[in-house]
Amino acid sequence: MRLLDEVLAGRGTDGPRVVDLTGAAGIGKSRLLTELCLRARSRGMGVLRGRATEYERHTPYGLFTDAFADLDPDLLRPGTGPASTLATAASPVLRGIGEGALGGGAAGDGDTGHGSGHGQGQGGRRDGFGGGGAGPREGGAGRAGGEAAAPYTDRFAVHRATARLLAALSRTGSGLLIALDDLHWADPASLELLDHLVRHPPHAPVLIAVARRDRQTSASLAAALTRGVDTGAVLRLGLGPLPERDCVERLAPGLRPARAARLYAASGGNPLYFLTLLQQDGTGARSPLGGLGSLLLDELTPLTPAQRRTVEAVAVLGDHATPELLAELAPGPAGELDATLRALALRDLTRPGPAGSWTLRHPVLRTVVHENADHRSRILMHRTAAEALARSGAPAPVRAHHVEQALTGWDPAGAAVLLEAAALASATAPASSAHWLAAVLRVLPEGPRHAGQRLALMLDRARALSVCGELQAGRDLLAEVIDTVPPHDDSGLRPAAVTLCASLERHLGRYARAEALLRRELSRSPAPPPSDLLALGIELGSSAPHSTPYPTVRADVLRTRELARRLGDGAAEADALALMALGEAYEGGLDAAARYADRADALLETLSDRDLALRGESRARLSAASFYLERYGEAERHADRGLALARRVGPPHILSHLLQCKANVLMSTCRLHPALELVEEAETIARGIGSPDLLALALANKAQVLLASLPPGNPESLAVAEEAAAVAGPRTSWWASLAWCVLGFAALFAGKPERARTAMLRAARPDLSGLQPSMRPLFLEALVTATVAGGDLGSADGWAALATADAQRLGLPTQRASALRSTAQLLAARGRTAEAAEAYARAAGEAARSGATLWEAQSLLLGASLAAGGPAEAMWHRGRGLAESGGAHLLTGFADLIRPTAPAPSPPPPPLPGLTPREREISALVAEGLTTAAIAARLHLSPRTVDTHLSHIYRKTGVTTRSALAALTARATPAP
Repeated sequence: MRLLDEVLAGRGTDGPRVVDLTGAAGIGKSRLLTELCLRARSRGMGVLRGRATEYERHTPYGLFTDAFADLDPDLLRPGTGPASTLATAASPVLRGIGEGALGGGAAGDGDTGHGSGHGQGQGGRRDGFGGGGAGPREGGAGRAGGEAAAPYTDRFAVHRATARLLAALSRTGSGLLIALDDLHWADPASLELLDHLVRHPPHAPVLIAVARRDRQTSASLAAALTRGVDTGAVLRLGLGPLPERDCVERLAPGLRPARAARLYAASGGNPLYFLTLLQQDGTGARSPLGGLGSLLLDELTPLTPAQRRTVEAVAVLGDHATPELLAELAPGPAGELDATLRALALRDLTRPGPAGSWTLRHPVLRTVVHENADHRSRILMHRTAAEALARSGAPAPVRAHHVEQALTGWDPAGAAVLLEAAALASATAPASSAHWLAAVLRVLPEGPRHAGQRLALMLDRARALSVCGELQAGRDLLAEVIDTVPPHDDSGLRPAAVTLCASLERHLGRYARAEALLRRELSRSPAPPPSDLLALGIELGSSAPHSTPYPTVRADVLRTRELARRLGDGAAEADALALMALGEAYEGGLDAAARYADRADALLETLSDRDLALRGESRARLSAASFYLERYGEAERHADRGLALARRVGPPHILSHLLQCKANVLMSTCRLHPALELVEEAETIARGIGSPDLLALALANKAQVLLASLPPGNPESLAVAEEAAAVAGPRTSWWASLAWCVLGFAALFAGKPERARTAMLRAARPDLSGLQPSMRPLFLEALVTATVAGGDLGSADGWAALATADAQRLGLPTQRASALRSTAQLLAARGRTAEAAEAYARAAGEAARSGATLWEAQSLLLGASLAAGGPAEAMWHRGRGLAESGGAHLLTGFADLIRPTAPAPSPPPPPLPGLTPREREISALVAEGLTTAAIAARLHLSPRTVDTHLSHIYRKTGVTTRSALAALTARATPAP
């Protein structure tokens, strides 16, 4: 319980904020979770408790719907102060989760056979928000029959809003505990939300505790929690068997020792198994480890037919087992149901739940009862439940589970319910949408009568799969559609399937396949209709500049634009122009890129809201093109407008692109804190989608923002950059190349110049075609820095000359600044420090012209490390001020190392702290201008050994260039 105290004291910010309880069924996870809830309440914390259920695992957000059913409605009413804040925070959460779950009822609060379970608590509500003890909730929001919420189509906004809601709830009292039980059965939407909360915990006294069976946990959930363990965000507690003394004394005090020993041996120390054996009349000779189901079924043997039917009805209904619904599933004479429920409660088979509902003693018992019920009887009960819920006004996602369980063949009415549920969940819970579409496809009759409907449903399911990250499954389904639809089909299914399939191939990094598929479709006879030609042409152009050079598709995109103009399709023309702007900006055709960007922007301003809603990707391309043109204000404007659209209508991969576009602008203009928030959100989306290229890009952008925002020596940026390069793997796409370039920058600042040089050359490829032409001076600067650090000034001269030529051709101020910094490094390495300082000053001026504040601050501080007197102080003060105001802790840390000394006499500064005598000796020779080879000869060492020492020196001092090390050494060494 130490974590509770740390969270309440505000000391848990950097420690674990999630407790992961794992163990076998019946081992005591729920009991421990209950104890944690009790202790949290005793400390004044609010408690929300939810439980996932086995048979409702496709109800979107079911786990959180159950937990939020504990919320006090009074807290959510608009008002002033905390109530108003809470209502504002809760609105998007309850609307977004309601869009997916639309009801969902309160799950059970039972523990694992330990006797408290759903027993009525001692007064008050379970949530802890305003008095009361540990009893169950009295009512609850989100029960079946509520009205459908307004559409809320951004599930990632739901994630962020939930974090804000939890933070707001925690501030209404003394903190908040949210306890989530049986996590292994949670629906995909709930797991995605939990993953977000693990990665981005609320900035408030909030603790999340989850309980799950480790052997039944999905690989994705296990990986997400393990990542949290690795980063220190998650504390994992694995529960094993109880010792014999604890098991017997706590669960069966007074039991004869001989029988207790036999029962304990048979149970293996599992409390549930022990109690189950204890309730049998036998000696416990049978091992429950192999026959727990038989033991539980034995409890049902003495039941009357009415009691058995009622138990099965409770198993079927789950959280909706109210007396009204039970009466419909297990009808009988008046008064019989009440007597039956009392008898079942006395046998501890059922327990009272919230709002008059009933539940079985344990989820394992529900599974056994449900699976062993008569097949036809079970189907009839599910059908009856679906009909009863429909009469009560329950929305489609609540009924869908029962409808699916009742399907034995084609049922148009049942299919309509599943399709309605799929449509409602398509944006907020796409995995559930895909599941329900699959359920309809399983029973849809084969044959020509339903062929068109089948293909349309397959296309819809492929869209849902692509959104929830199942890119390969979606691609395979689309391939089947494409192979089935004949070329002469005029329904529009084939071009739509081809376009989406090519998009998925592209996001899977299979650019050649995507292009081949599109070109085959464009060349087929008869040709696709003009409107379809536009969509296919736009997608074909999208392969550049990822892996296809833009010049190879330039003619195709131009033809698409001309077709759009002839058809008067302004939206398609804007899409084509945005592609052209990005392609030309990438290649360095800046004048053409600027013209195309301006024309696309003007066309977008004339479009209707409906057309604009589909132009998120064009906004992302225009933002990127404007960024490369160094028109940062326009780039941010395009990103903001695109984000406003993408947050409403998606799709999520476009949202990730736009977040990264804006983050790049914020980083270059030195606004690093908001930039970090954006790249972390983009990373979360990329992980959820399952696109390697998009994840590599998101991680690369996160690494470079971390690099600038963390102090010198922090290893996190290098670790993220290494992951980005690992995800990129052997691919040679544009984004993969960017990932390797960022790894080069991160390795430089980690004091590993050889690793940096290797990464940059890997990105560049032998002919440098891997480096983006319009940003090549910046990338070459890293190569120059790494090469100078290794002492190979000859090679560095060649890279610097190429950077200078590129910068002159491009005419972009930020790229000219980068080329000047490369030149300055070589001047400083040759001992021409005054000229180097002047080059850095000119670089700062160029960066200031474009508004690239981060690069201006870096140039100023590098120049200040070499300049002398008043100019050094002026450069230092301005550079540090810019860095500090923008949150660039890397540069402020460097600035503090090279702070100009006052001209007044002062004691000689001490030698460089933290360095060994050999490292100080090498630093002094670097200050003299010696190359690595010359230092090795002077000290009778190998060049590799000298490089190793230099890596250690860079890491300890926080500098990354020989010139900066020379300046630092000169300042720390007494004058002779």
